[in-house]
Amino acid sequence: MFALMMLKELYRNFLVQLQKVYSLSEATIITDWVFEKMASLKRSDILKNPAKEISPAANGLIQNALKDLLRHKPVQYVLGEAWFYSMKLKVNEFVLVPRPETEELVEQLIKDRKSKLTDPAILDIGTGSGCIPIAIKKHLPASKVTSIDISKEALALAKENDALYNTHISFLEVDFLDETNWPKLGAFDVIISNPPYIPVNEKEKLEKHVTDFEPHLALFVPDSSPLIFYEKIAAFGRDHLLPNGKVYLETHEEYAKQTAALFQHHYQTVVIKKDMYGRERMVIVTA
Repeated sequence: MFALMMLKELYRNFLVQLQKVYSLSEATIITDWVFEKMASLKRSDILKNPAKEISPAANGLIQNALKDLLRHKPVQYVLGEAWFYSMKLKVNEFVLVPRPETEELVEQLIKDRKSKLTDPAILDIGTGSGCIPIAIKKHLPASKVTSIDISKEALALAKENDALYNTHISFLEVDFLDETNWPKLGAFDVIISNPPYIPVNEKEKLEKHVTDFEPHLALFVPDSSPLIFYEKIAAFGRDHLLPNGKVYLETHEEYAKQTAALFQHHYQTVVIKKDMYGRERMVIVTA
């Protein structure tokens, strides 16, 4: 039955079904993405040739994608890819889906470093898909970027993305919370991190596509110590950040001021920046 379904009918059915979990505008975008990825068909192709029959193989991929999407699996995992800073990167369920707020943090770092004459040594803490270090290296090619993560699976994917863009990041498997690992990391001009920062008690507030599919290791921190990663970064930076070095942090909007306070006694300047939605989501520190 599905194998003989005309293209226009298949597209419309997919779009209608998807509106069970997404708004019309979101469903339309996702439907376009799926048809282009799974069947190499753009919406213009469907409009030009609505009666075309789609191959059973492509139809099978599309139907499987619909099943996954209806159970709230993020479209980026369904497609195996996500866009970040004008780059298409591989993603899977071992890494977070890259987000626009993180792009803003990266953009600020790149903007700040463009005017510098030195080639910075940069440490990225918690690399995930590798989106942060790869974007930095593409725009600051002379920089030396080291990227760490505790997850073997995340590092494997980050290395694939690194190879795609030929950025030559140095990836290391490191449990950053274990201070005995710090001496092996050296000194840096810049530290950047989007660490886990959501207290476990906020899990129920999040959407199903986040809690059911994205890696909890990269999302959540204990309710008793929601700032654990920032406390460690502040301590690490005191010995491992070079003079006038900078720290760029993505934060929980309700903890930005508390995060900033961790750095105020041992660093020159601490600035809280708002994201595109007016939320306090970034803390930028100068040593």
